[in-house]
Amino acid sequence: MKILIRSISILLLVFVNIGCDQYSKAVVRENVSSYSITELMGDKLILTKVENSGAMLSLGENLSPLLKNILLQGLPSLALLVCLGILLIKTRMGWLSILALTAIVGGGIGNIYDRILYGSVTDFLQIDLGLLKSGVFNMADVSITVGIFLLLFQNFFGSSD
Repeated sequence: MKILIRSISILLLVFVNIGCDQYSKAVVRENVSSYSITELMGDKLILTKVENSGAMLSLGENLSPLLKNILLQGLPSLALLVCLGILLIKTRMGWLSILALTAIVGGGIGNIYDRILYGSVTDFLQIDLGLLKSGVFNMADVSITVGIFLLLFQNFFGSSD
């Protein structure tokens, strides 16, 4: 029973990540014009809608359709399935690792879902703090980044699982 509750909790965390990502993208797709700029916090946080047919920072958008499907859908899908499998099978994993990996898997699935359904990923936020300026990103990217930082934090400051 404990393993079932653990597995359901893991899947719930993954689906919450996917749901938040997909909901935010749906709101942006419906209400924001492409390349329009809306300042949310002065000029520090900007809302804009960009359809990204490549990977991060549009890398790979000019690849052939077959290569793009392999590199941006096939391989990431395989990696996410492996991560999800590890999450569900490895029962001695700490809570920080579980939280990190569910964020990474949920964010990854959110972006792959967009690539399959729409042929591109909807990005809509940009941070501009002067010297620190981001590309345009979405909530799936935030989930993936938070997950990676949690894993790095645990690796450097936490105990091993």
